[in-house]
Amino acid sequence: MLDPNLRKEIIMEHYLNPINRDTIDDERYVKVNSNSETCIDNIDLYILFEDDKIKDIHFNGEACAISTSATSIMIKLLVGKTIDEVKELMNNYYNMIDEKEYNEEILEEACCYEDIYKQQNRKGCATIPWKGIEKAIKEYESKNQ
Repeated sequence: MLDPNLRKEIIMEHYLNPINRDTIDDERYVKVNSNSETCIDNIDLYILFEDDKIKDIHFNGEACAISTSATSIMIKLLVGKTIDEVKELMNNYYNMIDEKEYNEEILEEACCYEDIYKQQNRKGCATIPWKGIEKAIKEYESKNQ
């Protein structure tokens, strides 16, 4: 379990200095939108798949500190991973968010959301980018069967 101050520090660092926050205009990228029905969070993800791996991810849009930082941390975690590794990470992340058993070691900085369940309205913010990755993987897999 991460120290509460370290959790806040990780979230604020990724909110103020998010990784790969820009728009990509490249046909090779799968573009998906992920948003919230209850707040302003609305992000576009641009994912480059290559040889059943995520080679690159960028994002843009309007989002709160939790959603922005969760997207940045997810990007850092997923780039270079195979689809199967991404699915394993996704399952562990959702388990953590839902107070179930998860592998803290593979989630790395994403563990900063381990207490998010205490704020039910923030759980959605923390999962928005992951729902976008789910959509992108389904789209990628349906095109490459």
